[in-house]
Amino acid sequence: MTESTVPGPVAGASPVAAPGRPVMPGISDPQDLLHAAALRLAGQFSGHFAAETIERYLFESYTALKRTARVSTYLPVLAESFAHDRLTALAQSQGSLARTVPEVLLVCVQNAGRSQMAAALLDHHARGRVHVRSAGSLPATELEPTVLEVMTELGLDLGKAFPKPLTDDVVRAADVVITMGCGDACPIYPGKTYLDWALTDPEGRSVDEVRAIRDEIDARVTALLADLVPVA
Repeated sequence: MTESTVPGPVAGASPVAAPGRPVMPGISDPQDLLHAAALRLAGQFSGHFAAETIERYLFESYTALKRTARVSTYLPVLAESFAHDRLTALAQSQGSLARTVPEVLLVCVQNAGRSQMAAALLDHHARGRVHVRSAGSLPATELEPTVLEVMTELGLDLGKAFPKPLTDDVVRAADVVITMGCGDACPIYPGKTYLDWALTDPEGRSVDEVRAIRDEIDARVTALLADLVPVA
């Protein structure tokens, strides 16, 4: 992936629409929004990364999400969130940002079902004792509707979650990497714990079937948490 795929903004320049896509009145151009996001990220990661690195990560994140997005309206916002998470992971792996709790990465194929449920359940049970990320080897455009439904039954709202591609920086930052049907998509680094959970893919399954998958994930997550941060 190169920066030339989505050109970075030029300081002081006016937004320029992509060929064949004029800027509509009242709607900010993505380049303008991304430039503002880059400035915010630069303030948040001051002392950790150069502005050029931050901008590159932001535009790479935007390009990666755009490949599978059905609607581009919120892409700059999602790209900023994705880039923030990746930059945090990079700073952690480089040692410039301390890791205060275990870092867990959950990976499935589409990041639209199993890994999203596992991330939400682990985050819910951990209550700050573990930091959780999720990703997909071939991310989907959106989460499975049945997954949203069965998680809502537990009071867990995944409405703001979105599929994210697997990147090297989040793997490097993880203490535990858990894969779910994505084979050898994750690179192997020494000093990390790798687990593979054989779980049924919820895609195309009924609500009852997805509910059973959710409950199995919940049991695995509870056991994992007990191993990571035993209660005194």
